[in-house]
Amino acid sequence: MRARLYYHLTWTTRLRAATLDASIARFLGRYLPAVARQERARVLELGLVRTHVHVLFEANPGTQLPRLVQRFKGGSSALARKERHARENGAFGWTKGYSIETVSPRALPAVRAYVREQAKHHPREAVPGWPEWIESPPVSDPPSAE
Repeated sequence: MRARLYYHLTWTTRLRAATLDASIARFLGRYLPAVARQERARVLELGLVRTHVHVLFEANPGTQLPRLVQRFKGGSSALARKERHARENGAFGWTKGYSIETVSPRALPAVRAYVREQAKHHPREAVPGWPEWIESPPVSDPPSAE
């Protein structure tokens, strides 16, 4: 029988400053699932507002949670600044610490909805353009008929 371990992880921006914008949200939407796969985990849901991030994920029993969280937070902060996803003033960063809770399989639908609906829980902190870009990705130009 395959072990299924589910976690709800939350962390905030440095000084709880409203520094998350659509560019960083899109970056995190790509970065966090990729890192999770490398660490034998899978992001099930990502929710964020301008001041904090929620991640619901499934982990393998061998996944090293401290390493995964360090890569989520430290890695995303460094790479977002390097790739210039962060605002020009460079104020983007995460606070020390985080909250992590286990989630029972029975509670998954409720936690998934809670994570997904962060903008409804914190309407003043909603990120314009998030999460709509996930549900209806930008349409690329059709190939030319040359």
